[in-house]
Amino acid sequence: MHALKKQGYKVQGFKVGPDYIDPSYHTVITDRDSRNLDAWLMGNNGVIKSFINASKDADISVIEGVMGLFDGLSGKNDMASTAHIARLLKAPIILVLDASKTARSIAAIAYGFMKFDPRLEIAGVILNNIASKKHAEYCVDALKSINTRILGVVERNKDIKLEERHLGLIPTGEERIRIDKAKQVAESISEKLLVDEIVKIAENAKALDYKIIERKKDEVKVRIGLALDNSFNFYYADNIDRLRKYGAKIIPFSPIRDQLPEVDGLYIGGGFPEILAEELSRNSSVMKDIKDAAYDGMPIYAECGGLMYLAKSITDFDNNRYNMVGLFDMEAVMTKRLTLNYTYANTIN
Repeated sequence: MHALKKQGYKVQGFKVGPDYIDPSYHTVITDRDSRNLDAWLMGNNGVIKSFINASKDADISVIEGVMGLFDGLSGKNDMASTAHIARLLKAPIILVLDASKTARSIAAIAYGFMKFDPRLEIAGVILNNIASKKHAEYCVDALKSINTRILGVVERNKDIKLEERHLGLIPTGEERIRIDKAKQVAESISEKLLVDEIVKIAENAKALDYKIIERKKDEVKVRIGLALDNSFNFYYADNIDRLRKYGAKIIPFSPIRDQLPEVDGLYIGGGFPEILAEELSRNSSVMKDIKDAAYDGMPIYAECGGLMYLAKSITDFDNNRYNMVGLFDMEAVMTKRLTLNYTYANTIN
């Protein structure tokens, strides 16, 4: 994305699946809100509509995949995988292959991906984690034997590694230095890519035959408070856009620093309240106001970290317990076990 933007293109970023953190890096690099493409949450039509709407004033769109190309909802099919999204959007695929601990075998891996689903267009590969010039030569020679287009060779470099925590990369909004590091990594990798070849692949992508009927934006009807700071920043841009389209004025506020604004409802998304639990617990006045507003009938939608915030307390990884809003008679306790999956839930009265 950085390489394309550096050449003057307006780049629209996308991320396959339910990921809030990676899109924050896209947004920093492209200066445009990145969008999620999740077939499980949005349905096929929702994916196509979001892609077209976000791409219409961009020069080129780049979709970052999720996990392996065919990894999705289950092992039985590729529902909600990168391959699924690529088929929906008729998008050519560039494989990024981890070449560490392999040489000629990299061609067998690439060949397997290319033949596994003949409906896909795998337009080329980028070799990652290359150890040396000789290692690169072995891999390139092997890939030439299967007529694969090589679009970049990225050497192993521990100096451009990005920091992670238990959910993956650390969101860009937490520290200015993290944004600078992301741009440094992007610049380093962009120098290794054949950008002109990548542009040609995009120019030859098949057109999408899909008609979108735009809904007229409603007049402002309600004010919705949006918890937005270092503790809560996991939001899908499409959701915020949809609220605005249906007549909501979005009022951002920080549960760490601010008082509760005058609003008709609250939206508290995910984030890392367990990392900033001490800071959140200090703002007892906003927590009391949120609890009182709920008892007075104000609608509140909270998910993930936002739901933890509405609990009685959060106990962090060091077993420190901090008081929270107390709207629900439950406690959130962080453990070492990480569970990531799609989940169906039934609501009860």
